[in-house]
Order: sequence, then structure tokens, then C-alpha cells
Amino acid sequence: MSQLIINGVTVVPPKSFQVGINDVDGETGRNANGDMVRDRITTKRKLECEWGTLTQAEISTILKAVKPVFFQVSYPDPDLGQTTKTFYVGDRTSPAYSFSNKLKPWSGLKFNLVER
Repeated sequence: MSQLIINGVTVVPPKSFQVGINDVDGETGRNANGDMVRDRITTKRKLECEWGTLTQAEISTILKAVKPVFFQVSYPDPDLGQTTKTFYVGDRTSPAYSFSNKLKPWSGLKFNLVER
């Protein structure tokens, strides 16, 4: 079974998970014949992660896992299968759901993980 493991921590499965496969180009343009000339340097991944309602403990665990500047992420990749790469996190958004002790306090968490 595929899992999302961030910085050694198996996190609660996200409600939405999307893998972007992005080419990084150097000098790219058209030559005198109008043909595309492309200098693909490498391919990098961007993981779009979104969770539904979370407890304080669950959201805190996830946010602590992405706190370092760079960290390892093991994730299901559509091309490579379960794999591990080094990532950094983008902006994190976590809207409040409830200030009641009876309900989970966070309605979600959303961020992107970008391959180093």
C-alpha cells in the first residue's frame, strides 16, 4: 500500500494528492528554420497535498515534518511507483473549522512540496 512519509513521519493520508512532473529547461527557443531547440536540464516533481478536517495533534505532526529547509518525502509516483526524493515546502494554509472542543479544530491543510 502506498503511503506519504514526510521527513520519516507517516502522515494522515491526504484527501487530495496530485503529482506534477515538470521539465526544467536551460536555453530554449527557435532556430532559424523555426524549429524548437530545447535544452532540458532535468525533470522535477511538485506534490500538491490537501487534507480534510484534522485534529490539533494531526496538523501539528504534519507541520513539524515539513519544518526543515529540505527533507525526504516517500510518496506514490505515477511513473516510478513508491519513491523517495528531497523536497521543500511552499506556503502552508490551514483554515480553522471550530473553536468547540467537541469537533476537530482544523478544516484542512494545504501545501505544495517541490523537489529540490
